Amino acid sequence: MRKNTRKSGVNAAPACQAAGIDVLAELTALRAMTVPELQEKWQAIFGERAPNASRGNLELRLGYRIQELAHGGLRRETRRTLDALADEVTSGKLGGMVADPRKPAPGTKLVREWGGEEHMVTVLADGFEWQGRRFKSLSVAVRAITGAHWNGWRFFGLDQTGGAR
Repeated sequence: MRKNTRKSGVNAAPACQAAGIDVLAELTALRAMTVPELQEKWQAIFGERAPNASRGNLELRLGYRIQELAHGGLRRETRRTLDALADEVTSGKLGGMVADPRKPAPGTKLVREWGGEEHMVTVLADGFEWQGRRFKSLSVAVRAITGAHWNGWRFFGLDQTGGAR
């Protein structure tokens, strides 16, 4: 068993401020603890009562925190990226960092025969183009093609991950 000799951070709770944390031993000990013992460990590490009595949740969160104290937490740039992603998701304005997983790469040509004609829609970074007209969504482009409301992904036979059926 390899002992980690790196000291934990300044904000670490007393339970993990020893000269070094033997992460493997700490994680192994979690598996052997009862739920009340896990809750006590939570109190020692976080300085507050455990949020619940779910063994799986307590083990998972305690294990992560033990590793975080031993090896350091997320880098500042990673935290910034996660914060930006969270802001984008909660605002409902996706597209900057979070893209629709069904949307093929810009430049992709979607082709379908409709009404005896072949129609080609080009995927753009910020929408779609058909016959020189730009559309914000594929469904609106398909409405221009068919004159009826369609799910654009279904019209072109795209599944949930962007691949053809």
